[in-house]
Amino acid sequence: MPAKNQQVDIPVYLFTGFLEGGKTRFIQETLEDPRFNKGERTLLLLCEEGEEEYDISTYPNKEVFQEVIEEESELQPQHLTELLQKHNAERVIIEYNGMWQLKMLFERLPDNWTVYQEMCFADATTFLTYNANMRSLVVDKLNTCELIVFNRFTKDMDKMAFHKIVRGVSRRSDIAYEYTDGKVEYDEIEDPLPFDINAPIIQIADRDYAIWYRDLMEDPNKYEGKTVKFRGIVAVDKKFPKGTFAVGRHVMTCCVEDITYSCVVAEWDNAFALNNRQWIHITAAIHVTRHKLYRGKGPVLTVKEVAVTSKPEQEVATFY
Repeated sequence: MPAKNQQVDIPVYLFTGFLEGGKTRFIQETLEDPRFNKGERTLLLLCEEGEEEYDISTYPNKEVFQEVIEEESELQPQHLTELLQKHNAERVIIEYNGMWQLKMLFERLPDNWTVYQEMCFADATTFLTYNANMRSLVVDKLNTCELIVFNRFTKDMDKMAFHKIVRGVSRRSDIAYEYTDGKVEYDEIEDPLPFDINAPIIQIADRDYAIWYRDLMEDPNKYEGKTVKFRGIVAVDKKFPKGTFAVGRHVMTCCVEDITYSCVVAEWDNAFALNNRQWIHITAAIHVTRHKLYRGKGPVLTVKEVAVTSKPEQEVATFY
């Protein structure tokens, strides 16, 4: 039993995507499945209303309670907690509005609400258009999902076009194609890294920095003890520990508004000789360890060689 006043962890199952992507149908089938729905009191939060409606009468029990969130302003920890307590629910399913940013939801979930699973659904017949016209929203939904399901897929569609869009955002998300006849295929296209991770010195070309940085941050232990060479821009600050600087590139995921300085902590006795915003070629060994600038563990570069250089032809790194 939890101690008095201790909050119980509330599992959240998050379903994202755009209108007519298949979220409602999948959630309906999930709640009809006795393997998932064994009588737990479930709060179903609907942040958008599509053409399909939920049929609660088909559930193996009546312990599912539906609430509608009509405005983004309603996504507040206190209000969400009140809805949970209103139905004495043990878990939460969220059908999220495709036009709302996920960052806002993650910031406003109650502290004891934990996302256990996040799945994204998209209509394959409109997804490429969404990506062309509203890429920032597409990236937002692909960035953290564990699985993206492309519904209404047909044999004449090019899987690679969808694959590249997903992999341009995340290498971790699983991809599934659901055909119009109900058949489901999982994506098995291999994505070899554009550099040799087993080379004595891993050479990162300017065009590959974004891919390398994401791979490093997603699986830093893979790079433990390896030596890397790349071109980056220096960041120094008097508040940094002695002999420490940062080196990286500005990376754009989808649009100018999301450009971020994506850097790695580096340690070098001659760090004092470096200037802010100076371009360098750096050769360094990678060690995953705790560091003050990470506020925990992260990849730290032990410098072997530094050479001042010019900026690359394309200063902002991208995934495509």
